[in-house]
Amino acid sequence: MDARITEAVELLKQLIATPSRSRDEARTADLLHAFLAQRGAAPERLANNVWARAEGLDPARPTLLLNSHHDTVRPAASYTRDPYAPTVEDGKLYGLGSNDAGASVVCLLETFLTFRTRPLPFNLVLGISAEEECMGENGIRALLPALGKVDMALVGEPTGMQAATGERGLVVLDCTAHGRSGHAARGEGVNALYIALDDIARLRSFRFGRESELLGPIGIAVTQIEAGTQHNVVPDTCRFVVDVRTTDAYSNEETVGILRAALRSEAVPRSTRIRAAAVGGEHPLVKAAVAAGRETYVSPTTSDRTLMPFPALKMGPGQSSRSHTADEFVLLEEIAEGIAVYEKYIGKLAQEYGWKTLG
Repeated sequence: MDARITEAVELLKQLIATPSRSRDEARTADLLHAFLAQRGAAPERLANNVWARAEGLDPARPTLLLNSHHDTVRPAASYTRDPYAPTVEDGKLYGLGSNDAGASVVCLLETFLTFRTRPLPFNLVLGISAEEECMGENGIRALLPALGKVDMALVGEPTGMQAATGERGLVVLDCTAHGRSGHAARGEGVNALYIALDDIARLRSFRFGRESELLGPIGIAVTQIEAGTQHNVVPDTCRFVVDVRTTDAYSNEETVGILRAALRSEAVPRSTRIRAAAVGGEHPLVKAAVAAGRETYVSPTTSDRTLMPFPALKMGPGQSSRSHTADEFVLLEEIAEGIAVYEKYIGKLAQEYGWKTLG
């Protein structure tokens, strides 16, 4: 096995064995910082984010950020293995965070170390962020200002090493229908549950006037509902939750405003910061992916790229379908493929910026 692949696998095993739930990633941040320092990469740290710059910074050149995250969700209750015991069986490395997104982390680290001292037509920055799974205040949002000017990013998430050129944003609406309580036997009151059901019916058939060319229609799903205290009392309130997957056809704030106008129920967004992200086919990030033999698609899941105010492409080893599942794993061959494709991609991106070879 190639030395870089062996090193990446061993580092991933260490990451798996070190619990790193969102907002509690200090130990894996220590591990990553030490790994980069031992290789002379002069890493820096902000909270539990770890980052480093390649040599030869030139302010006149664009800057490419290599980003992934080292936090994990809590292990699923249905795990049949110790989630923190890295185990290799039949070419699979099992463990919490192996697929999402430890494999991307170690492959991007190896890619950064390969190109850290080589001349490129763009500046190279590595940023391994914390709190991605909870979109926390001390994750990528804290890290980006520390990095200075960034023009574009390659975000490592499990995509089967295909190129996600867009992903929908997310707005969660907490909705409350207001009625008036009364005795059910006498038909008194105004049933808030019926008001909510009418609103839910509107949401099931609701269509926006504009549709994103890349991301398609905005997705709306009612996912929770709660009403009533006892069988013979007409409920005066009914609460329900709406999951809205937004696109670049409207801002999140515009989307909320349109839905509010369509409902009788009060609708309050938990947050509007998780925005849709899309990068056009003419951008060098996408052209390089196509040149590297990658298929492009729209991702159904969100990531730190939604918080980046610059073009970004999402691509990494592993499969999204394994994320947040019991007995999570990544194939060893996927790690090998990740390093090889990332290296090829950097070469193609350099060519897009006018370099015929990497020198």
